[in-house]
Amino acid sequence: MQFFRAIYFKKKYVVLGAAVLAAIGLGAHFLPPVAEYTSAVLTAQTKRELPIYCVQTEEKKVAVSFDAAWGADDTDELLRILDDNDVTATFFLCGYWVDKYPEEVEKIAAAGHDLGNHSATHPHMSTLSSEQITEELQGCHQAVKELTGIDMNLFRPPFGEYNDNVIRTAKANGYDSIQWDVDSLDWKEQGVEAEINQVLNHKHLGNGSILLFHNDAKYTPQALDTILKGLKEKGYDIVPVSELIHTGEYTVDHEGRQIPSGE
Repeated sequence: MQFFRAIYFKKKYVVLGAAVLAAIGLGAHFLPPVAEYTSAVLTAQTKRELPIYCVQTEEKKVAVSFDAAWGADDTDELLRILDDNDVTATFFLCGYWVDKYPEEVEKIAAAGHDLGNHSATHPHMSTLSSEQITEELQGCHQAVKELTGIDMNLFRPPFGEYNDNVIRTAKANGYDSIQWDVDSLDWKEQGVEAEINQVLNHKHLGNGSILLFHNDAKYTPQALDTILKGLKEKGYDIVPVSELIHTGEYTVDHEGRQIPSGE
């Protein structure tokens, strides 16, 4: 199971080689200046469809999120800790988890937490067609809608995997795609102190950060209270993703930071 929880971040590297061009008969004089070529590469990169990893804001606030795709034994404890700390979080739910644990879904909704879509069956979304992606989104959407009456509009791709088609299809289905910039690594089960340190001393933790946890991670129930209190001690207001992200028109920069249009 640990294998399936692992999140893989893939980075693409662009290799520039004048020798390659020369080999096919193009002279060095056809090469553009380095700055010009670099600008073109960056321009192309910014046209990629990206989910929201974090939010540009001057306010000292962050969002806590949980992915729910496996067990549910810790749900009551997590909800109690969140309530004790007066924190509203965001839970991204898989459709089959909703079907298996309807009472847990109702508890999460009744406590006022955001409900987000984590697909129907937790597939590798980037391998699917637009039609299949829509089926995954709508399968989970309808399950939650029928159970709670809530129309979700936040989507987190399983495994953190996405491509342009995934983001565009999600948007066409009324969903903003949400990633994270602070990973608790709770799925690695490295211990309570390791999880606390991973979050509170994370190099990306800052205004507008989105934090990732899992609802069934071994040490999260023991670490969560300290993490929430630690975030507040650092001056952060903890809000659900729906209150952190900007509504209306926005752009996402090359780092995945959501920026409202006009800024």
